Amino acid sequence: MKKSMIDVAFDLVSKKKKPATFLKVWEEVSQMVGLTPAQEEENIAQFYTDLSLDDRFVHVGDNKWDLRSRHTYNEVVVDTSSIIIEENEEEEVFEEELKKEKEEDF
Repeated sequence: MKKSMIDVAFDLVSKKKKPATFLKVWEEVSQMVGLTPAQEEENIAQFYTDLSLDDRFVHVGDNKWDLRSRHTYNEVVVDTSSIIIEENEEEEVFEEELKKEKEEDF
């Protein structure tokens, strides 16, 4: 049975001792699977999506990927609380600006 590209990537990354860039993983996977340049171009975006969604992999910064199992929870979980606060602050600023504009119109 032929392996999927993401399973080939898992095997490759498992053999590496450190994280690898997306392009390095992609080049090796597409070579192992035997993709033509046209097929590489057609499949690269889907492969990136598959890599991003596959819970066996984790992005570790600098466009490098590794196996999630090699990292602690705190290393791979992004704290979104600051992002939510920033969005709320942006909404408040936007609402204040709208309020000022309405007051100026009267």
